[in-house]
Amino acid sequence: MSLSSEVRQMARAWRWTRRPLPPKSAEPHHTFPEPREFPTEWARSKPARVAREAILRGGLTPLVNRETAIEIDGLDIFDDLDGPVIIVANHTSHLDTALLLTTLPTKWQRRVTVGAAADYFFDAWWRAIGSALVFATFPIERHGQGLSDTPAKLLEDGWSIVMFPEGTRSPDGWTRRFRPGASALAKAHGVPIVPVGISGSYAAMPRGRNWPKPGRPPIQVRYGRPIRPLEDENTLALNGRVADAIGALLDEAKTDWYTAQRRAAAGETPPSSGPAVASWRRVWESSAGPELTADRPKAWR
Repeated sequence: MSLSSEVRQMARAWRWTRRPLPPKSAEPHHTFPEPREFPTEWARSKPARVAREAILRGGLTPLVNRETAIEIDGLDIFDDLDGPVIIVANHTSHLDTALLLTTLPTKWQRRVTVGAAADYFFDAWWRAIGSALVFATFPIERHGQGLSDTPAKLLEDGWSIVMFPEGTRSPDGWTRRFRPGASALAKAHGVPIVPVGISGSYAAMPRGRNWPKPGRPPIQVRYGRPIRPLEDENTLALNGRVADAIGALLDEAKTDWYTAQRRAAAGETPPSSGPAVASWRRVWESSAGPELTADRPKAWR
């Protein structure tokens, strides 16, 4: 065997992350230590913020615009907001975080963090450092351990938070059940939620791809009106309003603003979870991508 073949073989066998080789269920008598949250305070320091702004504006934004045909709507809602918010969006692709951070106004881009799955983005030191530096991520446990006190501290310090309430990327491009963590956080701290509907990111870069498809696939990012928690409203009701708002934004991407508004007012917005049909049909429909506004009739645009 040649030296290069031996090196490749060793690389394939090397454990590049801290993920255990056998499943935990195969080690019933093993005592696992309590998980410790990866430190990310350094990623919100002034030097890290300067570096992140340079990366986002000089590298990531031009790259996103080169690889996708992106259309942004609703940024005017930030004109009437002052202070931290929780930005909540549907999640179908690893592109979603980059799409949100590169489309936010510069003022908000400088003071926003992203809740990321601890078991994926923080299981290896190099991935944790990279995501924390570029996207200002902090870890969120998504397997029953609940939220740490980091999100509350961030809001108190004036940082806005991006959260994906589905917990993971959609396997077929349609939304899954929205977990109430973001709504509970907004309710506890009295901050508004900004709903965002992202259409086309699944068609552009679904699971299994690490780069957008060629041909600049179309993507739409729609920011909705802020949703403020009501005094007599429980967390589940607030979570339902957020899910409905994102559903209306996704419906707007498939129709137009006027049609989506009429459906929402009548309570007839099609479920963003999609039809109960064969999985291949759901994937096929999501893989089509949205139609850009410039290609539609001009009436009621």
